[in-house]
Amino acid sequence: MEKKAILILLVLTLSLISGQEPKKFETLKAPYRIHTLFSVECQNYFDWQTVGLMHSYRKAQQPGPITRLLSCTDEERKNYRGMELAPTFEVPSMSRHPKTGDWYPAINKPAGVVHWLKYSKEAQNIDWVVILDADMIIRGPIVPWEIGAEKGRPVSAYYGYLVGCDNVLAKLHTKHPELCDKVGGLLAMHIDDLRALAPLWLSKTEEVREDKAHWATNYTGDIYGTGWISEMYGYSFGAAEVGLRHKINDNLMIYPGYIPREGVEPILMHYGLPFNVGNWSFSKLEHHNDDIVYNCNRLFLEPPYPREIAQMEPDRNKRRALFLNIECINTLNEGLLLQHAAFGCPKPKWSKYLSFLKSKTFAELSRPKPLTSQSRQMMEVGIHKEVDNEPEKPHPKIHTIFSTECSPYFDWQTVGLVHSFYKSGQPGNITRLLSCTEEDLRQYKGHDLAPTHYVPSMSRHPLTGDWYPAINKPAAVLHWMNHVKTDAEYIVILDADMIMRGPITPWEFNAARGHPVSTPYDYLIGCDNVLAKLHTRHPEACDKVGGVIIMHVDDLRKFALQWLHKTVEVRLDRSHWSKNITGDVYEAGWISEMYGYSFGAAELNLRHVISGEILIYPGYVPAPGVKYRVFHYGLEYRVGNWSFDKANWRHVDLVNKCWAKFPDPPDPSSLDQSDNDSLQRDLLSIECATTLNEALRIHHERRKCPDPNSISTTNQDTANETRTNAETRANDDESRTNAETRTNDDESRTNAETRTNDDETRTNDDETRIDAETRTDAETRTSAEARMAVETTTSRKFGKVDNDAQGLRRDDVPKNNSQQSSQPDMSNGTFSSMRFWIMALWAVSIFAFLGVMSVMLKGRKGLKKRGKGYKSKRRTSYSGFWDTNGQDNRHIRSAETA
Repeated sequence: MEKKAILILLVLTLSLISGQEPKKFETLKAPYRIHTLFSVECQNYFDWQTVGLMHSYRKAQQPGPITRLLSCTDEERKNYRGMELAPTFEVPSMSRHPKTGDWYPAINKPAGVVHWLKYSKEAQNIDWVVILDADMIIRGPIVPWEIGAEKGRPVSAYYGYLVGCDNVLAKLHTKHPELCDKVGGLLAMHIDDLRALAPLWLSKTEEVREDKAHWATNYTGDIYGTGWISEMYGYSFGAAEVGLRHKINDNLMIYPGYIPREGVEPILMHYGLPFNVGNWSFSKLEHHNDDIVYNCNRLFLEPPYPREIAQMEPDRNKRRALFLNIECINTLNEGLLLQHAAFGCPKPKWSKYLSFLKSKTFAELSRPKPLTSQSRQMMEVGIHKEVDNEPEKPHPKIHTIFSTECSPYFDWQTVGLVHSFYKSGQPGNITRLLSCTEEDLRQYKGHDLAPTHYVPSMSRHPLTGDWYPAINKPAAVLHWMNHVKTDAEYIVILDADMIMRGPITPWEFNAARGHPVSTPYDYLIGCDNVLAKLHTRHPEACDKVGGVIIMHVDDLRKFALQWLHKTVEVRLDRSHWSKNITGDVYEAGWISEMYGYSFGAAELNLRHVISGEILIYPGYVPAPGVKYRVFHYGLEYRVGNWSFDKANWRHVDLVNKCWAKFPDPPDPSSLDQSDNDSLQRDLLSIECATTLNEALRIHHERRKCPDPNSISTTNQDTANETRTNAETRANDDESRTNAETRTNDDESRTNAETRTNDDETRTNDDETRIDAETRTDAETRTSAEARMAVETTTSRKFGKVDNDAQGLRRDDVPKNNSQQSSQPDMSNGTFSSMRFWIMALWAVSIFAFLGVMSVMLKGRKGLKKRGKGYKSKRRTSYSGFWDTNGQDNRHIRSAETA
């Protein structure tokens, strides 16, 4: 009772803040009794959706009661925590079909409706039903008769991709294919129509689900061809079977990310697809197992504020779309806050975002939306055209692959690419080709970062002994083709250091058998000179391409072995590694694999469709109007004083260290708006870096990393302690020097008596000093390694770069990406000078000490003690300089992480 009272109080408070009176619902009487339904399962995924929908239901002042149809197995029900999230009617789970054993959770929607109609008392006292999905936000009252519903004429939203209504699929599954309507999402109908429809909705769903012969994309419109939208066809075919013709409205419901029509005010948002605002994005699939409902005061990542959107987008209609995007996520977060309070969570700490959610500004932006005349307009549905016996050719299946090795360097790249793959909406599946030695594989920790095919490492060639890790790419592709049976018609090959921004499909970029698609690599000048003549019989067919490859699977089967062989050939042809022949400024043969690809393709006379609209390097000015599908961050790029170079992170374990990430790029709002080319270039650069950090954040969340606030506090305490030790060290050194150079007899005796304690103190102080000096030396070594990595990476990706890029790579010390400048390292001369003076000082001190002690102390015992103290002091004082080259990997890793 107390929890319910708190929740009611919070809702009333929110209403008062919003400047709205809580709606006083009059008792709805026949024939105007409305009931809203939605179907869910016993999962965290549906719980946070339930919280959002229920909050919007109250906020939009939707008339009538609402019921959640909850489908749970007996085992799920025992551990379920969310019974109080909504008024609930439990229905048996049909996720696993009781007769066929088919796993298809979507069938729970029609099965739940059938069970509710049969067993719920509420269903006996209803005139109209509104059926929604859990992943929706209500913006205004959905009143069936106001949006045009009549008995026998339900209202629904348009689902144009249900092409099965126009082909043989409809003929197979309904006696009235001409009545099949492409609808779904929002359903508003009379209860009598629902009673007639529901049993057929369920049975037709079962029919289509069992008709695997017609799951292909050309029959269903499902790009995945897995029968997942069988429930949608079950609804349309069931409605056709009972003679229901829909009033189709394409204005009432909108997907966040879509631009609303002029004058249309949608009253329902369906966030079933990913959407973004600038560099911020949201996808429900990324929160499939998220227990955010039960994690006190945790919200989804806050979106940009309305003021930022006003500056971001000048076009009025596009700006409206962005406002809808943030309204969706803000309503979800507002609902979570109220739910946390109802659970008795402590009051959250103040923040700018929480203040905004409670502000009059947000209350005004999210107040209930009335229907407009444009929103009520229905689509005109004509008579169905004659059903084609031969449907259009389906889109082919696609599989995406990329090659990596067992190292932290490739692990964080894998996290970024896989995250962007799912976010981009790329059709088909993705596989990582992981090349590792047996020793590396035993110690490797990143097995679960991506769907993986393991291949033997060829970094060290088994025959020639040549060290060339880039050969793992063609070797891995060949291994995968020989060991994996794939039903994909086209294979998309990417590099690990890429971020996908959108789907890369063969039908969009016109790939065909014998004509793969790729992106231009104009620096491969070997295609135009003697190199091509030496390594292929068809030099005229050599295309200067690379990066992204879309190739028919039959071509790849023939080509993979040629790719590997030609790579080995070019790698062994050292006499033609020079810059004027290969275009490789480092003349190290590092781009042999790229030439292996081009020469192998020429050997089979594969002629490429070359597209400059697929890939862009961050830091390059984009062509106007081009929507690039891939970032390739193979080169250093910068935005103002901030910069990013992947080579600087070659040995940093960002994946296994909780909350590790790259330095945040500048805020887009801080960019110079005067030059549009520079602005667009910098926005893309920021998007690339932000996506990488977003991927790492989600990865750490899935690993159940502890609260990052506690980690940052610990790190700050450690840093403070280190600074305190450093400040104390100078005083300790001065005190020791005075103590060691005293010549007074009494002081010498005291020194001898307390030598043990002093030695222990010096050891601790020296260890602190060694640690600081070790970090400096590790940073120096890491910088040197980074320079080598930059050169290697650049030579692999680009044979020539512009002067600015070359200048950046000639810097003696790589820039720290999070700062404007780096601290200078000590030169070798400085170290030599310091070593000389320190040795001289010690020599003088030692001789003075021996002289005094030989006079004052007599006997073998005293001499023995003096020798022991002498050796101890000599060892500890020189270790800071002499042992820096022998420091262990623990210090190196600490420096890189810092």
